[in-house]
Amino acid sequence: MTDKRVTEGREYIGISQVAGPLVAVKGIHNVGYNELAEVIDPAGHVRLGMILESSEGAAVIQVFEGTSGLSIPDTKVRFRGEPLTFGVSEEILGRVFNGLGEPIDGGPPPRAEVRMDVNGLPINPTAREYPKKFIQTGISAIDGMNTLVRGQKLPIFSGTGLPHNRIVAQITRQAKIIGEETSFAVVFAAMGIKHDVSRYFIENFEESGVLEKVVLFLNLADDPSVERLVTPRTALTAAEYLAFTMNMHVLVILTDMTNYCESLREISTIREEIPSRKGYPGYLYSDLSMIYERAGMIGGIEGSITQMPILTMPNDDISHPVPDLSGYITEGQIVLERDLDQRNIYPPIAGLPSLSRLMKDGIGAGMTREDHAHVASQLFAAYSHVKDVRALAAVIGEEELTPLDKIYMEFGEKFEREFLSQGEYEDRSITETLDIGWRVISHLPKDELYRISEEELNKYYGK
Repeated sequence: MTDKRVTEGREYIGISQVAGPLVAVKGIHNVGYNELAEVIDPAGHVRLGMILESSEGAAVIQVFEGTSGLSIPDTKVRFRGEPLTFGVSEEILGRVFNGLGEPIDGGPPPRAEVRMDVNGLPINPTAREYPKKFIQTGISAIDGMNTLVRGQKLPIFSGTGLPHNRIVAQITRQAKIIGEETSFAVVFAAMGIKHDVSRYFIENFEESGVLEKVVLFLNLADDPSVERLVTPRTALTAAEYLAFTMNMHVLVILTDMTNYCESLREISTIREEIPSRKGYPGYLYSDLSMIYERAGMIGGIEGSITQMPILTMPNDDISHPVPDLSGYITEGQIVLERDLDQRNIYPPIAGLPSLSRLMKDGIGAGMTREDHAHVASQLFAAYSHVKDVRALAAVIGEEELTPLDKIYMEFGEKFEREFLSQGEYEDRSITETLDIGWRVISHLPKDELYRISEEELNKYYGK
């Protein structure tokens, strides 16, 4: 193999192996992990790639545009000596990019104040501030019972055919910080989505007028799967600039992280790595954590990054490696329930498996309302009893239930139809959500509301 000096770096002629989207090169030196490479096919077309693995005199490059048409003796490789970067400025707001950060909305590349390494770094734990402030999504099942807190990582666990795309679009339209004069933005990254879903998101955000505060990254289903591995990192790089340089509060939505993990498994298989659970690589946990842990708040900086990753669970299996490992890294989960969806309840957010571990620190007097914690706790407790009563009714029949059990059955219907269920374009304030909660709770006798104080009962019960 020969090489020659060129302006952009050292160029090597000939490669040693092609396997799927990967190219192996030997006889090289001074290249490092995550460094950018240009793979030049025999026709002179340049394809961008990134070093996935490097060792003494050899490297494996993942090629973003695929490897079809490459020939082993005639392909050239040029190493740039730098990682993949994304040019950021305030002009990225309202723009649509592909997974590599290239604009795909027909406009010119935005002016770049600085170019940032997309690989980033998780926030240093000693620099973190504890998440404490409420973000209103306008969805009662989230705001009332699984509250999103600024700087939190709160994933949505969904399944095939469930309306997670509609829910994340609604959150993007409605999410806001109340009671403060702050700058708020949404960074939306979609991985492996179909063209019609892509059009749905773009048209939805344009028609609702929120696109100007959204940065959109789209990796389509027919785009190279390798690009999927970069998409969330590029999106988080944009979020870090807006949050920690522009002092904005940024909500990052990543959909669908299961597609991301499938691409990770595909590359791992091609590299012939030893598989772990269900064929995923053993480093799946650490790889996901490098994405999730880029959310949070930093002491002394006004801005923040809040994450809502969306995961579709194969066969609705919550113990599948992707949701299972994500649950260990994040602070709770919002679970979509197929039974609610089949009964035309939107959004079909499950009342019991869903949990926001930081909710207690972002609600109460001065943030939402003084009765919020007790109302949420009572709704959880009462709905849990509804599930038990329904299971009993399935065995002995509803006519054999006690009068109190029948009241709980009616409460369950009201809770699902009035509190959980709402319109796709219905933006409820936290006050409206809590008032609906009280209206539903008031269907139960007072002596059943043991999680609510006497003072709160006198103030809100039956009102």
